[in-house]
This record gives sequence, structure tokens and C-alpha cells, in this order.
Amino acid sequence: MPYSLVSAATLGFDLVRLPAGRQVAEVLLTGLGADAAAVARLAAVHSARGLDRERRGVRVVRSRRAREMAAGVPHMRSAADAAHGAGDRTALLVAQLEQGTIGDAPTLERLLREDVLGREHPLRADVDVDLWDEATEVLADAAVGFWAAGVLPPLVRRELTAAFDKAQDAGPLATSAGWGLGPAEPELTAFLDAVRDLDELGRTRWRLAVDEGRAAHRPWATAMHEASWAAHVSGRTRALAAAQLLAVQAFLDGGFDLRDGAAGVWNAIAGVVQAIVLDDLLGEESATVLRAPSGRIAGA
Repeated sequence: MPYSLVSAATLGFDLVRLPAGRQVAEVLLTGLGADAAAVARLAAVHSARGLDRERRGVRVVRSRRAREMAAGVPHMRSAADAAHGAGDRTALLVAQLEQGTIGDAPTLERLLREDVLGREHPLRADVDVDLWDEATEVLADAAVGFWAAGVLPPLVRRELTAAFDKAQDAGPLATSAGWGLGPAEPELTAFLDAVRDLDELGRTRWRLAVDEGRAAHRPWATAMHEASWAAHVSGRTRALAAAQLLAVQAFLDGGFDLRDGAAGVWNAIAGVVQAIVLDDLLGEESATVLRAPSGRIAGA
């Protein structure tokens, strides 16, 4: 299944269940919010700079092989195959949700190159093409390296992510100013801070709130679709994607794990984020459905 910015919550579902999903989110957030200075910093650390033709060729081959190894990240289909002999449909579903991703490394890289850094990026037409291409390569390598951190040999992973890490040494490469969160930013920041600061009791409340709302799954899916469509037609797709990627980081910083991601806690938090960012465009019914988990917690 291809990823898209309009369905960033689906990408988030995968990221919260990957060993280095937080870092993947950081790479994508960098691309979404990069200004000219950030592009220059990324391009400056491109690993092919200063290499002769032969060494550049070696680098290309190694990069291609690393991407072939990245295909080893379990996919929903491979997770289902692994659990097939169990004969237990519940066990099969759990294995799929906990062990397999919806997308894969190629779809992630395509999202980065064509959507995050594509023609709709505010700076795309204003930055030197060579600089842009070098910065794109640094981010693409890092995205793949972090995505597949669980299956790549450590040296291979570091080779892919080293340039991005080096670019970050001078400080963050993107700030909220570049994400265009608009009037929703204060409420979003407060909500994500609350998620990030959760203790075990707080995490338990979220799990219970999700269990209480399971009967509302169909209305939730409909409300999420309405919100995604509203983001698309209003031109807020990039802002919503940034909000969901920030939510990935808050979710993981708050101590939730892959089982929480698979069991519905991520979907609940992603729904609240959709409602916050698109509050002025959502119908009352959809907004109520998406905010319901946080309402249950507040009333606990």
C-alpha cells in the first residue's frame, strides 16, 4: 500500500511499531519544514562530495544493496505467512498488527521524494537544483536506514544515516514555523506534551479509553476519512502530516510500545490530532467521535 501525506496517520501506525520509527518521523519532519539554510546544511554533508568517479560508483552500489536488505522489514503479508500455521485467527491478526508494516521502504522513499520534497514544497522552485538533489539524497538514505534499523547490519544502517546525523549536530533542521500548523498549534502542542509526559497510570487510562470505544470503530474510520478529505481540499495536507509525525514522537516518548500501537492506542491519539488540526472544518459528529478518547480520559 503506498503512503501519502493525506493518510499520514496510516504511516504513523507503522512508525510507532518500528524500532527507529521516531527517527523516521524526524527525517520526514525535516523535509516538510526545511528552509533554505536546512537544505544547504543537508547538501553540505552529502557523502559523495569530494569523491572521484570510481568511489561514487562504489557508493551507488552499496546504497542499492542496502535498499535490497531493507526489504527484510516484515510486511503484513510476510507476518501473516509466518503465523499461518498457528491455526488461530486471533493469533494471526495479532501477528500481522504487531510484526508487519502496511508500507515498505520503497513506498516510504517515494513519499519522501515525491510528496514531502516534491513540487508542492514551498522552496522547491527557489533552491539550486544540485543542492536540492543532494539534500534529498541525504534525507532518503536516512529515511531508509532508520526504517530498516531492525534488519540492517549496524554498519550499513550507520552508513545510510550518518550524513543526516552530522547535519543535525548544529541543531534542529526544522521548526514548527515551517510546518504551517496555524491556529491549531497551541492546542496541538499542549495535547502532545500531555501524551509525552504520561506515566504508567496515564498510559493505562488511554488503553482503557480505547477498549471502551471499540464499538465505535466504524464511525471513527468515517470521521478520519472526512478529516483527511478536509485537509486535502483545504490545502492543509502538509500541516496535518507534520502533526501526525509529531504525534508519533510524542506517542513513543510517552512510553507506549508496539503492542499499544497495534491495539488501537495510536489510532485513538491520531484521531484526536486530526480533530485538533481540522477543528474548524469538521462536522460536529466527526469531531466528537475523534475526540472521544481524550474526553473519556478527562472524565475518568
